[in-house]
Amino acid sequence: MMRLSETVKHLLIINVIMFIGTMTIGNGTLFYDLFALHFPKNPAFEPWQIITHMFMHGGLMHILFNMFALWMFGVPVEQYLGWKKFLFIYLSAGLGAVALQLGYYYFQFLPSYENLISSGITPNEITQMLTNNEVIKGVSQAQFADLQTIFPVFNASMVGASGCIMGILVAFGMVNPEARLLMIFLPIPIKAKYFIPGIILLDLISGITGQSFFSPSNTAYMAHVGGALTGFIIMWYWKKTQFNKNRWY
Repeated sequence: MMRLSETVKHLLIINVIMFIGTMTIGNGTLFYDLFALHFPKNPAFEPWQIITHMFMHGGLMHILFNMFALWMFGVPVEQYLGWKKFLFIYLSAGLGAVALQLGYYYFQFLPSYENLISSGITPNEITQMLTNNEVIKGVSQAQFADLQTIFPVFNASMVGASGCIMGILVAFGMVNPEARLLMIFLPIPIKAKYFIPGIILLDLISGITGQSFFSPSNTAYMAHVGGALTGFIIMWYWKKTQFNKNRWY
């Protein structure tokens, strides 16, 4: 069995502690509401959630799958890069995941929100209706349709290390492009240089269309893409400017 590297070990411990907190403190809701990432216009949003959500998980299978991936891909990447670069790419990928997912949410949110504002509804009234799931008097059919459109985004929350791990997965693929990987649902060995771009492409398609292939339908697919893209940019930059060319093949 592959030995745990130090940073991966500490990340595993932090994620498990946060998961236990989520399951036990305040019947699971208090801890979740405090540390999951909420949409910035939602009153439940707090700045620290940009970081804390990376160590939160929504269920047992969620954390088991992510921690298995962290162990499987994180250990060889940390051994190759060293703990400082590994941690940098891990956290940066998480932030890249946040940036792309929230950017996509705003892309969905702003047109209908601006329609509501221009129709005479105040920002406070919009927030009140979306928070309480109650429509105030005098709302027209068109306004109600806009409220329905932005309701899922306004009340969306995001948890999980998936964005971070997608960055590590890309790093693994760039270091070990010939490594053969298996999918649980497709037990055929595929080289990392084909497997990993394929996974990212499926996430991109799912994010745009809403069609889920292997993940639950409430997965933040654009966060996966953002984490992967961030990991690629960082590794490409390091490859170009810092590493000995002979170490890359």
